[in-house]
Amino acid sequence: MNKQRFAAVAAVISLVLLAASVVSSSQTGTGETRAVPKATCGRADHPESGLQGQTTPRERSSGDSERGYNCNLELVGRFQGEGAFSQDGPAYSDDCAYFATENRPAQQHPGVVVVDVSDPRQPRPTTYLDDTPAARNPHETLKVNEARKLLGVAENNGPGFAVYDLSGDCRHPVLKSNVMLPGSRAHMGGWAPDGKTYYVGQANRGAGGTLPIVDVSDASNPRLLLTWKFSGDGRPHDVNLNAAGTRLYAGQPGVFGNTDSSIGPDGLVVLDVSDIQLRRPNPQIRVVGKVFWDDQGQVEQMFPFTRNGRQYVVSTDESGGAGGSGGLRAACARRASPYGYAQIIDITDETKPHVVSRLVLDVNAAANCDALLGDPSDAAGGPLIYNCERCNVDRANNPDVLACGYQNAGLRVFDIRDPQHPKEIAYFKPPAVRKAVLPGSGSWAPGIDRTADKISGFPRFRTIPATATRARETQIWFVSDGNGFQVVRFTDAFMALHKDLF
Repeated sequence: MNKQRFAAVAAVISLVLLAASVVSSSQTGTGETRAVPKATCGRADHPESGLQGQTTPRERSSGDSERGYNCNLELVGRFQGEGAFSQDGPAYSDDCAYFATENRPAQQHPGVVVVDVSDPRQPRPTTYLDDTPAARNPHETLKVNEARKLLGVAENNGPGFAVYDLSGDCRHPVLKSNVMLPGSRAHMGGWAPDGKTYYVGQANRGAGGTLPIVDVSDASNPRLLLTWKFSGDGRPHDVNLNAAGTRLYAGQPGVFGNTDSSIGPDGLVVLDVSDIQLRRPNPQIRVVGKVFWDDQGQVEQMFPFTRNGRQYVVSTDESGGAGGSGGLRAACARRASPYGYAQIIDITDETKPHVVSRLVLDVNAAANCDALLGDPSDAAGGPLIYNCERCNVDRANNPDVLACGYQNAGLRVFDIRDPQHPKEIAYFKPPAVRKAVLPGSGSWAPGIDRTADKISGFPRFRTIPATATRARETQIWFVSDGNGFQVVRFTDAFMALHKDLF
C-alpha cells in the first residue's frame, strides 16, 4: 500500500513538473499558443463571424465588411481625409491628434494632419505640417512629450529632425527648430519623459547599429548629444523609457527563423541610459537584462506600466511566423504562430524579465494557421495580416484595460486587471474602403480592392466627464489606413454591465 501511495504521489509530482516545464518553455519558444477568451458582444453589435480577429472570405466577397465590425464599441466620429499611414504615430495632446500620411504626389494635403477633437463627434483638420523634411516623411517617429508640450519628428531614412511647440494651441503647432542629424537614417524614435532627450531609432539597425541621441533641453536649438554605436544587444525598434528616463526598453527586432538576422534575436533588452539622462561625461549605455523568443519576428513596441506594485511592459510583434522564410505556408508547416501578437512581460526584476501572458487571438494561434491559408488576398503578396504593432493602457499606474492595433484584425481591447490572465472585452474593425481613392493611405494603391482596413498605430483612451444631459463615457482615439482618424466609445450597455472597469 505504501509503495502504491508513493508511486501515485510521484506521478502527480511528475505531471506538475511537466506542466510547469511546458508553461515555461511556451513563454520564450516556438509552440502551440492558446487564444485569450473572446469578448461577449452586445445584442446591437455587428460581430465578426469567423475566427477571433479574422475577416472571412464570405464577409469580404459579399460586401459585408463594408459595414465594419464592432463588439461593445461604437463609432462617435471620424475624419477620413485622404486616408492615413496608421503605422506612423498617431500622437496626441489635449484635444488634438496628429497623424501622418503616405505623401504621394496626388495628395492635396501632404504632411502630418493636425486634427481638432474638441468635438469628438465632428473631428476636423486645422492645419497640415509640411514645412520640414521630417514632417513630410516621419514614418514611426511622430511623438508628443506632454511634460513640455512638444511634438518631435525625425525624417524617415534621412537626417532631418524637427520640433514643434504645442503649448500655445495644440491645433496650431509652432515650428521651434528644424535641424539635420549627421548620419541619421531615422525609422522610429521617442522622448525621455522629461522632454529633454529624443532617441532616434535607426533604419540601419544591423550589425554595428547606431542610436542618435538628441539633447532638446532648448527646443529652439536641439543638438546631437552623441550617436551611440551598439557592439551587442540593445538595438531598439520602437523607443520606450521608464518614468525616470533611466531605462530604455529596447524591442530588438529579429527575423523569425533566421538566426543570422541583421538585427538580432527577437525580444526585449533593458538598457541603462542613466548616464544620458543625468548628462554625465563620457556616457555609456549598459545592458541590464533581456529575454528573447523565437516564435515571432520584428518586435516593435515595449510599452511600460505598473500594476499592484509590479512593473511590466507590453511587447508587440509586427511579424509572426509568416514573416520568416516561406511566408504563411511555411509558418503553418513549422506549427508557428502565423501572425505576431502582444505579450505582457514582468520586468519587476529588470535583470530577469519574463513573459507572463500572451494576448493571442484565434488568428495568431498556431493551431489555426492552416485555416487561414485559403483566405484570398487584396493584392499580390498574400492574405490579410493580423500582426499587433501598437498598444496603450487606460492609465499608466494600475490600468484595467489595454487597447492594441492588430492590423487587419482591427482595434482589440483587453481586460488586464490580472496581467497573467488577460481576456478580450471589445473590438472595432472599421469598414472596408474598397476602391476609394485615398492617396494618403498606407494601404492604398490604384485599382486595389481593400476589403478590410488596417490599424497599426498608437491608440489613446479618453474619458469624457458626465454632464447634466450625458453620462460619462470612455472613448478610444485611433487611426486606420482607410478611414483616417476615428473616435469610438464603449456602448452604454457594456458600461452598465462593467461599472468596475475604468
